[in-house]
Amino acid sequence: MSHRMQIRVYYEDTDFGGVVYYANYLRFIERARSEWVRELGIDQVAMKEVHGLVFVVRRVVADYLAPGRYDDLLVVETIPKEIGRAKFVVGQVVRRGEERLFEAEVTIAVLSAEGRPARIPAEIRQALSQDAG
Repeated sequence: MSHRMQIRVYYEDTDFGGVVYYANYLRFIERARSEWVRELGIDQVAMKEVHGLVFVVRRVVADYLAPGRYDDLLVVETIPKEIGRAKFVVGQVVRRGEERLFEAEVTIAVLSAEGRPARIPAEIRQALSQDAG
């Protein structure tokens, strides 16, 4: 399954030429991942308070394919690809209509309060796994 979220491009998201500033695509996909996790019923605040664990981006491989522009209505699609014991991988695509503007593969790791890799708790792994495939 995949998750979709709409994002409007505002003036603050663009550079001098009216094109989406490259780093803002990372902000867009971060927001979409946060909403996907929330919709799966994963409470990241509780995960930190109860388990002492947080999600962190470990790796991003990104391709900028075409420019987004001021006032575009974009859709960010998040596609779960792999769920491991201490990390998971998602593919993310930003589109304007059918046109692909940006693609990324993002690896998310789980860290303990001490900053060490940790296993994904069973109930969170189950929630992530139900959406994979």
